[in-house]
Amino acid sequence: MHDDEFDHIHGGDDEPEGEVAKDDYYYTENIELTTVGIDIGSSTSHLMFSKLHLQRLGQYHSSRYVVVSRETIHRSPILLTPYTADYNINAEQLGEFIHQSYLEAELKPDDIDSGAIILTGEAVKRTNARAIADLFASEAGKFVCASAGHNLEAIMAAHGSGAAALSKGAGAARTVLNVDVGGGTSKLAVIQNGEILETAATNVGGRLVALDESGCIVRIEPAAMLVAEHLGMHLTLGAKLEPAAQQRIADALADSLLAAVRREKLSPLAELLMLTPALSTTEAVDAVTFSGGVSEFIYEREERDFGDLARPLAEAIRSRITAHVLPAPVEASGERIRATVIGASQFTVQVSGNTISITREDILPIHNLQVIYPRLPDREHIEPGEMLEAIQRAFQRFDLVEGEQAIALAIDWNGMPRYPLLRSLAEGIVQGLKNTLAAGLPLVLVFNNDFGALVGEIVRDEFGVKNDIISIDTIGLQEFDYIDIGEVLYPAHVVPVVVKSLVFPEVHGQKAELVVR
Repeated sequence: MHDDEFDHIHGGDDEPEGEVAKDDYYYTENIELTTVGIDIGSSTSHLMFSKLHLQRLGQYHSSRYVVVSRETIHRSPILLTPYTADYNINAEQLGEFIHQSYLEAELKPDDIDSGAIILTGEAVKRTNARAIADLFASEAGKFVCASAGHNLEAIMAAHGSGAAALSKGAGAARTVLNVDVGGGTSKLAVIQNGEILETAATNVGGRLVALDESGCIVRIEPAAMLVAEHLGMHLTLGAKLEPAAQQRIADALADSLLAAVRREKLSPLAELLMLTPALSTTEAVDAVTFSGGVSEFIYEREERDFGDLARPLAEAIRSRITAHVLPAPVEASGERIRATVIGASQFTVQVSGNTISITREDILPIHNLQVIYPRLPDREHIEPGEMLEAIQRAFQRFDLVEGEQAIALAIDWNGMPRYPLLRSLAEGIVQGLKNTLAAGLPLVLVFNNDFGALVGEIVRDEFGVKNDIISIDTIGLQEFDYIDIGEVLYPAHVVPVVVKSLVFPEVHGQKAELVVR
């Protein structure tokens, strides 16, 4: 409730007096959503069902809706992510687990308004990862979106763990570094006053090697092979991995992770393990928090051995915490192993303002639109030619050809909604997306302020655009984002929007080795 731009929503002068029927005024000012988060990770998979309550900022004379409360209504058991021997996720076992989780939550897919299924860590590298995500997303509810990506996972974990809320503090804002240590990867997020400043990821995790009951190796991920080679060790399926050897690998992983956390010069091994650019911000950190499955051991909440490196890795990290090598004191996180799934359930969906223009509602939902972000001059009046050039440069930055695919054009403009200014913007948009319009593709515009309906109407009425138009507002986007837009919610007349990354890598080179059973 405290992770949004506006900390509290209280009754204002524009609220009616007396009892209000929930099917009348209430649902124009309030939106209630049942959401799901499905996290399919390297080590574990689980679901989270939540209730979100959003309210319009009427007292601010805004069409923006913000989340005023989040309630968890069901947590599924935690499943060890099932794999087959051919480098795939076991869709049948996973599907049965998801189906059973819905039954236990006493919910049907039709009850779910929104949510996200996110593949994380080593799971996203499986050859059927994208198909799995799309399949389960289509079956999970009305508007459940498939997503993947290390930076997105870092953001989800930062919110779901409570680190983002912690950075706001009771008094002055603080800078918190959240370290999400999962089965296959670790994600870092630097957060200041609730805002994610930077993220990074490294191939450090607790289930890069899996063992059977006798301590023999049954799965080896490529990152574990890399670390073993660096240490002069050889990992072989079926061979016993002694505790001393496990600890050597765990120490090397911990050293690589802590170098990234400390933002110091990385060793050759640490550089090889990085999955993204290393953190570059020099902002001083006030606190470090841990989340992810390995954090259960770091915070000494878990004692069981799951036949992997999670426990020795946690012990290696704890020894370095004791030696005071972290950049700040360690503080408790609100959630640990479930941080990412909470983020997927409670922090993925946004709702547009109610000043939107959609010419044909049956084209919704629309999925996987790449965001094109023209960088505009910081002033009110934008000449049509300036908008045209900014759009062209935005396409060039991604090596995309305008008109070959539908995109979402994100307009970050804070001018006053005066007609001459809006018409100039609209003219530049029409000029900049000439091939898109000629190809008959939908014109999708996303504004950060309340201009969606106005610009959409100008484009249609004054410039004679016959294409489908989706012009929405009060959604903040950036380059490298993708978005999904759901069906119109009545009577509020808004659309749900999921902002995400969409990185399902092609699987090349060395793959995991698994014992065939």
